[in-house]
Amino acid sequence: MNPSKDLEDLVLTSEDQIPEPFRPSFTDQRIYLCDGRMIPWSGPQTPVSSPIHMAGDGGSPEPVSLGHVPDLDADRALECLEAAHRAYDHGRGPWPTLPVAERLGHMEDFVHRMVARKDPVVRLIMWEICKSRKDAEKEFTRTVQYIRDTIDALKDLDRASSRFVFQEGLLAQIRRAPLGVALCMGPFNYPLNETFATLIPALLMGNTVVFKPPKHGCLLYEPLLEAFRDAFPPGVVNMVTGSGSRVIPPLMESGKVNVFAFIGTSRVANSLRQRHPKLNRLRCVLGLEAKNPAIILPDADLEVTVRECVLGGLSFNGQRCTALKIFFVHKSLAERFVRDLSDAVSSVPVGLPWEDPVITPLAEPGKPDYLASLIDDALALGARVTNDGGGSRHYSAFRPAVVYPVDARMRLFHEEQFGPVLPVVPYEDLEEPVRAVIESPYGQQLSLFGTDPERMARLIDPLVNQVCRVNLNCQCQRGPDTFPFTGRKDSAESTLSVADALRAFSIRTLVAARDDEADKALIRTILRERLSRFLSTDFLL
Repeated sequence: MNPSKDLEDLVLTSEDQIPEPFRPSFTDQRIYLCDGRMIPWSGPQTPVSSPIHMAGDGGSPEPVSLGHVPDLDADRALECLEAAHRAYDHGRGPWPTLPVAERLGHMEDFVHRMVARKDPVVRLIMWEICKSRKDAEKEFTRTVQYIRDTIDALKDLDRASSRFVFQEGLLAQIRRAPLGVALCMGPFNYPLNETFATLIPALLMGNTVVFKPPKHGCLLYEPLLEAFRDAFPPGVVNMVTGSGSRVIPPLMESGKVNVFAFIGTSRVANSLRQRHPKLNRLRCVLGLEAKNPAIILPDADLEVTVRECVLGGLSFNGQRCTALKIFFVHKSLAERFVRDLSDAVSSVPVGLPWEDPVITPLAEPGKPDYLASLIDDALALGARVTNDGGGSRHYSAFRPAVVYPVDARMRLFHEEQFGPVLPVVPYEDLEEPVRAVIESPYGQQLSLFGTDPERMARLIDPLVNQVCRVNLNCQCQRGPDTFPFTGRKDSAESTLSVADALRAFSIRTLVAARDDEADKALIRTILRERLSRFLSTDFLL
């Protein structure tokens, strides 16, 4: 793909420009999943459009229409919550009391059904959020692998829990038990993977779930509704669509949500959880904002640094919480770094999802104007755009911009842009970027670029107490999924990874008895005759 392609070329003029395998099909979803049933919906519909525009019959370009999803009201949302609440039944329902091996069987059945629906899901990811074909396929494949890895992690966890502990005259079996009803909400940038990163461990630990897909990235769940319905018992998985501001507050206000799993902004997360009438009974699993910095030391290898900064700053348009969002570079390297970074950014391909570019049209309708306002603010305070065409826009298309020199007076220094704008901050004293990290409200990750072991070590020790992952000479990123993924300060609450997420959606619970012959005989009988599903020494293979 030619990186110098005009942004105007990203507006389609004919469906013939779309390769046949990737042409969208209009999906008018008039059902919603509740209590194990596909319930017909005859009420209002929410239109779903693509960031991709098409000019037709000489008129102004319009977003390509992809279909509709039910615009559910509060009553229908509460119906879904009540179904999940009944299925959990205060921990007495079939799902929370099901042996782990049988819950795993349901999940393996779901994965099999999900894989069969790969093509329509991938195509909808491409059209709904404009993720490139390669990245959309990667998101689907990674999600399937995440489910399989979580299944394996639960087997390991259950094996470790299958023995008894003897301490101070007591014997006990310690296992993990579910928390109740989980409300799961994912973000638009990874609408499948990040939603499943909470939904899957919640289910595997025995919780029942109500989940709401993101506004941009909701239609892609339509091909999976039958898989959810057929793989899980009634009420275990329920899906709500519609206006989040209308359907989510009543769910929280009901007091029947036990776990709130949300990936988005702290403003929305705080507003919603404060609506819960029993905050001490609510566990929150939150992935929130980040302003991940790159700190580039005087001895950094510029070739490696620029390559990783471009990947970290522009992968999927920089629309990742783990993206590099601000670049502190030592003044001795600043001019060379900015020149090389600008050249590299100018060579980044811009195009449409089936062309597999790096930069595609932006999913959020107001995002190009917002990014332009950040750049305008920086320009007014003395910065400049250093790459050709940087910051130009046309409808939903936005060409990446390198902005230099940025300082603390500018909005770009503080605000999470969540888009393809790369602010570069020159510094003289290393204390300047370190102080910026300390004073930042965010604490997810950072990247350090340098080659001096002593200097790197001196920075690692204080910075690991500010962020939860320090990356050496490489971009910030979530994976592998076995690594803990979390943040300090306003960036996260709880930890998401394959093993940590299982713990986040459960609580340690034990059965204890006196270490005497009478109670040991009682426990032996329960175990031998398999009278309890919790108290068991079965070993999963």
